[in-house]
Amino acid sequence: MVVTINDLKNVSFFNKLDEHDIKSLIAISKKRVFSKNEILFYEKEIPKNLIIILDGTVKVYKINPKNNEIILHRFKGINFIAEMATFESIPYPASSAFETDGVILEIDFKEFKEKFLCNKDIALAIFKSLTHKIKYLDNVINLNIVLDSTARVAKYICENQDALEMKNNQLSQYLHMTPETLSRILKRFTKLGFVKKEDYSYIIVDKEALTILYE
Repeated sequence: MVVTINDLKNVSFFNKLDEHDIKSLIAISKKRVFSKNEILFYEKEIPKNLIIILDGTVKVYKINPKNNEIILHRFKGINFIAEMATFESIPYPASSAFETDGVILEIDFKEFKEKFLCNKDIALAIFKSLTHKIKYLDNVINLNIVLDSTARVAKYICENQDALEMKNNQLSQYLHMTPETLSRILKRFTKLGFVKKEDYSYIIVDKEALTILYE
């Protein structure tokens, strides 16, 4: 699909570019539409383009030796994805697929590197994106290694407002535990009055009590 000026102006990383730079960026970019469950890239595939999610939700995952899918992260637009692999010219360390219908912006990285990385605003935006992902990785390590399962659930639902609106199997993937374990913990939290079941989800009633479990 053809990339428009509005497509790029909607991406905060590029909204300070002048008209000439916008047209140069359009020339090395293309827009792709994906359907739910469609693969964005596979682990060990060599990246050639810088990818920005414009719309939709993308999961990044690995398959363990038992053929189970391990969710590492989910990204929503507007966001860079796998930019580290692209910058380092290394194979993707995990696979990625859309969990919803979605749209991406694909930019020829070789051309982008030559023409745009000297722009301080763009360089800063990419630096911030990488820093955010490092912080997320640090949080994942702490969440899954330092904390037990009860503390893990408490911390995650306190820090992610939409977590309790997910289905149990989706939330359990985030927390790297079985849906049965997650269900038992949420029932325990309900009995203790920390959360309350409402329709098909839960709401936090006593955030202070939950916080005590992991601090």
